[in-house]
Amino acid sequence: MAEIKTLAVVGSGQMGSGIAQLGVMYGLDVWLVDTDSDALLRATNSISSSIQRFVSKSLLSQAAGSDALRRLKCTSNLEDLHSADVIIEAIVESENVKKKLFSELDKIAKASAILASNTSSISITRLASVTSRPRQVIGMHFMNPPPIMKLVEIVRGADTSDETFSATKALAERFGKIVICSRDYSGFIVNRILMPMINEAFFTLYTGVATKEDIDTGMKLGTNHPMGPLELADFIGLDICLSIMRVLHVGLGDNKYAPCPLLVQYVDAGRLGRKRGIGVYDYQKVSEPNISPGVDLVLWLAAEGGYSPLIRSREVEEDPIGHRIQVARKHKHHHQLVLLQTGSESGDVLLPRSGTLVENCS
Repeated sequence: MAEIKTLAVVGSGQMGSGIAQLGVMYGLDVWLVDTDSDALLRATNSISSSIQRFVSKSLLSQAAGSDALRRLKCTSNLEDLHSADVIIEAIVESENVKKKLFSELDKIAKASAILASNTSSISITRLASVTSRPRQVIGMHFMNPPPIMKLVEIVRGADTSDETFSATKALAERFGKIVICSRDYSGFIVNRILMPMINEAFFTLYTGVATKEDIDTGMKLGTNHPMGPLELADFIGLDICLSIMRVLHVGLGDNKYAPCPLLVQYVDAGRLGRKRGIGVYDYQKVSEPNISPGVDLVLWLAAEGGYSPLIRSREVEEDPIGHRIQVARKHKHHHQLVLLQTGSESGDVLLPRSGTLVENCS
């Protein structure tokens, strides 16, 4: 395949905008497509702010940042994608909606273009079946958020060619990602393992085994997970978790993948997680983070009226929604640290829960 110069991303949500940001930062001309003009505006503002943070942290020169933003073009018209070398779909996790889009893209895209899906669970073979180019259809599942997470899961459909696979793998590696490869089975690798764990956490809550706080604390302290499964579900979106569990249940034909009734109930009630302000946890009323005792170091991000657990790590370059985070050193009294302020001229202020200043990272 010829060199990839132009990338198109359909869908400007957190995943789509993150993939588009990677494209422009790594030298590609990028079309970002969405029928919602407000969503496009939010996405371009987010990309611009994120790139500017890279510049302010000297991870990108001012000239390179400006050049990256110049390579980003937005449109609501799929016809504008006729010259793209690779088109990545990052829309709602619905097989029927994705099939309709792939059928349309197949008619618009040039003959040599690769059609990739960022789906986290839906069959690539079935998506490819509605196109005239099944050899050029592939799964390219980025982790959330794409600019930060190092993994890309590549999924070959039944007819995906070696050339398409090699070109897609090379593109992911160009973006600085580590690639894992999955056969085309429901849920692939990551969600085949992750989503049943989240679903079981819901069953544990549903059957009254433990409180949501103790379930999350148990997994954080017992298995060293940076976020508990219920917290993670809220971050991902309960509707997305439910959609993937339904794909697993139908695709694998095993009742062990049946979605927990509590998960279904929450989604039916509109409790979708952080994006709605309420899910398993109520983020509209949170005044301080739910911190589990005994952890040496946890960074919590103050945002959107509450605190979001980030990662249990001594060094973090960037957080899930792009705020600046410096190197945090382990506090000698083992207090948990709360990231209380971001983006200040003097640096990020880290406080233990008691409120005493620990250190100013600069």
